[in-house]
Amino acid sequence: MKDKDLLTKHGDLGTFIVHVQHRQNSSLQGRITWMETNRTVSFRSVWEMIKLIAGALDTVSEPEDPGREPDWEEET
Repeated sequence: MKDKDLLTKHGDLGTFIVHVQHRQNSSLQGRITWMETNRTVSFRSVWEMIKLIAGALDTVSEPEDPGREPDWEEET
């Protein structure tokens, strides 16, 4: 799929663009952009990336766990 076509696609709850910069220690590191808020955050593992997406989707619905997790306030 071409980049132009990809940018026209949007999810129902949120749209995220993931830029993988490195693969190290059996995981991925990179940056994720939440398109609806135009915020970009770095992640150090696939687990952190998943938690960031879940946290963003929790703002659309009710949050599951108020514990300290990576969040979109740590904008880089």
